[in-house]
Amino acid sequence: MSSSHPGMGAIAVDGGFAFRVWAPHATAVAVVGDFNGWDEQAHPMESEGNGNWYVEVPGAEHGQEYKLLLTNGEHTFHRIDPRAYAVTNSVGNGILYDQGRFEWEGDEQFQTPGQHELVLYETHIGSFVDAADGPADLHDLTGKLDYLVGLGVNAIELMPLMEFAGDYSWGYNPAHIFAVEHTYGGPDALKTFVKEAHRRGIAVLVDVVYNHFGPSDLPTWQFDGWSENGKGGIYFYNDWRSNTPWGDTRPDYGRQEVRDFILDNARMWLHDYHVDGLRLDMTPYMRHVDGFSGDIPEGWEMMRRVGELVRTDFPGRIVIAEDLHNDPRGHLHPGGRGGDARPVGQPVRAPGA
Repeated sequence: MSSSHPGMGAIAVDGGFAFRVWAPHATAVAVVGDFNGWDEQAHPMESEGNGNWYVEVPGAEHGQEYKLLLTNGEHTFHRIDPRAYAVTNSVGNGILYDQGRFEWEGDEQFQTPGQHELVLYETHIGSFVDAADGPADLHDLTGKLDYLVGLGVNAIELMPLMEFAGDYSWGYNPAHIFAVEHTYGGPDALKTFVKEAHRRGIAVLVDVVYNHFGPSDLPTWQFDGWSENGKGGIYFYNDWRSNTPWGDTRPDYGRQEVRDFILDNARMWLHDYHVDGLRLDMTPYMRHVDGFSGDIPEGWEMMRRVGELVRTDFPGRIVIAEDLHNDPRGHLHPGGRGGDARPVGQPVRAPGA
């Protein structure tokens, strides 16, 4: 394997995996997992001098479990990789996942309907199908696609399916924003669902939550041991801007690494999962502390960057912003074939829902 492969997280490379993690306050970082017998000395990571740490692990394989071991001064602790594509559960281990292994079989030819043509059906995966032995999953939902075709639906919006605490949730408490909820079937189940939906002429949109993370089971919370005011550390605001109705977990949109974290997440759904659009949850809480006041200029900028990413890199895909406040400055313009995707107001959920 050559050195310094680009990317963040666990990166599939010829002969194994490379690992890169942002931990600017760590004094040492190592990766442990099935590939080295969980030996804390086997694969220390090297500082790249910019807050990132890097190592290559020949022989690491898709499907193996892993964690990061961080040291900050006298304290050493394990963390799930914040960019893990799959996890055993929200407080378990990361799972190595190679995005390139899935066979899409010509799915790239699918054309997203224009925004003016959408007949959009929003659904919660876990309760759309009656499953007696637990929450429904993406396989169950795939079995209902023909039913949706019969209704005249040509787009389905999935409520958040990022790994969350426990097995039952609406999904608005995302703990691991790069991982597909394991009770829903994980990454391959989502890809299979998208492929089967596209075969039936149905576009797929994913609901993403960038106004807060968690608030529980967060791998990002005080990730490298640093924080201020008892708050969340490098991924979060550590002052009055951290406060949301769902906990002190508003991402720090002013940090380039956090902006990259969010933008890479948006890009992942569109590129690696072939989804046709994103629905941004409760954007007033990205741009204001309490949804109405306490302006966060970096939040406005974050919203704009997501819209620009879609318009520039994924022309024809869709962005919908849950806005509610009829503020024209909050409009996102992804440049879809059917015209600009304007914010769509939806009923307000109670805090914590």
